[in-house]
Amino acid sequence: MPMADTIAAKLKSGLNPSFIEVKDVSHHHAGHAGWREGGETHFHVTLTAAIFEGKSRLQRHRMVNELLAQELASSVHALELHLSA
Repeated sequence: MPMADTIAAKLKSGLNPSFIEVKDVSHHHAGHAGWREGGETHFHVTLTAAIFEGKSRLQRHRMVNELLAQELASSVHALELHLSA
């Protein structure tokens, strides 16, 4: 399964978003730190979820990072997060 699909599945399961979009943007980072041949290292995530209501930006980011801890510890180098309630 592509990493973008894995990320989306974990976030859907953990956050029940009303909107989610996960894009592999690794090609924009070719040659930079953390980039690997074949991509799947850098992702742009846009997500709207009611669970974020009343949460700060930092709290929202921590929630996502917790759900994706395994991926961040292994193959994912960077996430650009746009999170809203």
